[in-house]
Amino acid sequence: MIKYHSTNHNSESVNFKEALLKGQAPDKGLYMPDFIPQLSLSQIASMKGLPYWEVAFRATNEFLKDEIPENELKRITKEAYNFEIPLENVFDKVFLMRLDQGPTASFKDFAARMMAKLMEYLIRQEKRNLLILVATSGDTGSAVANAFLGLENIKMVVLFPSKEVSERQRKQMTTLGENITALAVDGKFDDCQAMVKQAFADPGLSHLNLSSANSINFGRLLPQAAYYFSAFSKLVKEREEVVFSVPSGNFGNLMGGLIAKKMGLPVSKFIAAVNENDEFPRFLETGQYQSIKPSKNCLSNAMNVGHPSNLARLIDLYGGQMDEKGKINKMPDINAIKKDIFSVSISDEETRTTIKNVYQKYGTILEPHGAVGFAGLERFLSQAKISSTAISLETAHPGKFPEEIKKALNLEPEIPESMKGLESKKEIFKVISPDYKEFKQFLL
Repeated sequence: MIKYHSTNHNSESVNFKEALLKGQAPDKGLYMPDFIPQLSLSQIASMKGLPYWEVAFRATNEFLKDEIPENELKRITKEAYNFEIPLENVFDKVFLMRLDQGPTASFKDFAARMMAKLMEYLIRQEKRNLLILVATSGDTGSAVANAFLGLENIKMVVLFPSKEVSERQRKQMTTLGENITALAVDGKFDDCQAMVKQAFADPGLSHLNLSSANSINFGRLLPQAAYYFSAFSKLVKEREEVVFSVPSGNFGNLMGGLIAKKMGLPVSKFIAAVNENDEFPRFLETGQYQSIKPSKNCLSNAMNVGHPSNLARLIDLYGGQMDEKGKINKMPDINAIKKDIFSVSISDEETRTTIKNVYQKYGTILEPHGAVGFAGLERFLSQAKISSTAISLETAHPGKFPEEIKKALNLEPEIPESMKGLESKKEIFKVISPDYKEFKQFLL
């Protein structure tokens, strides 16, 4: 059985069930597997032509087979994934992986829906209740809230920065009701995330059975590895390598890809494309890590993260150790990181230009986050002459950002089916300050 250690190395190792239900380790570290299971090239090639749910089953079963029966995991993946992933050819061997076809039109549907089903299955075995806390900079909140809506024995509190989410993003969280409570925080995403982390470490709240659905939870990362396998199996020959460009904020999406690579997926390079919150590319360039406080407010709002939580996992994966505040206690193998990852910061001006240029050249509509990823890929391709397939991730539907699309392209983006009728729904949410005491009192 795979065990999971804390990136801070001051907590006991746990199994997957404990890592999933706890979310964060007691020492404020994040859980990482002690080893990553391997898939052979022939196993990966055998995924070709399979429906997405079965690819997800094959990829995640390698981690979960000692804890969840295969028939149950098949049921979970089949129920979670009743939608596919379009792969759109933009030009030559450059493709767009559209992760915007789920119920909230965001890539986070892939992680959230499977995670919710896994949690529901495991707590049903124990007949216990959970209170899930989620900090969101945009799409996470709506995806996880939708995934957990109506589940028995689970309540959820979603915190979002009141001035840094789009109206449609907000309404996807604040119109649900039932077991979902939305809190608008008069601050930044980093404030929301810090309060959630503090609550997990607060012994005065231990009786609430807190857990997380943020990407600090390994149960969020594992399902994300699956769509890298799916895209590869559809587009690439068995012994070829592929390039993925990943719009990166809290680095959960990138970590899903890195896990897939460590499992054996032939990836020659990941592009970690960030917005003007450029702490990671500066770290690769200088070897010195410095978080950005407060984080910069950019068009790609879901990526407005001044200190990505999942950097601690990335550092751990490459042999180093970073604490929850961003202090590096042991340097990772930075040359190995650079070999696997090219990171670049894309300005708001470049983001707008990319949206315009890609539409004018290829007729493809990108939203701001996907535009950051595509601009990062263009930057990489201008420096590295490669002949392999390159896949850029489009992480949200353009219809979630109508104001920016209208500004850039002078057209109204199509509204995804899942978001129709949002404008007329009643919102219910509470506004709080970025003060932990106020948040704790609310939870109590």
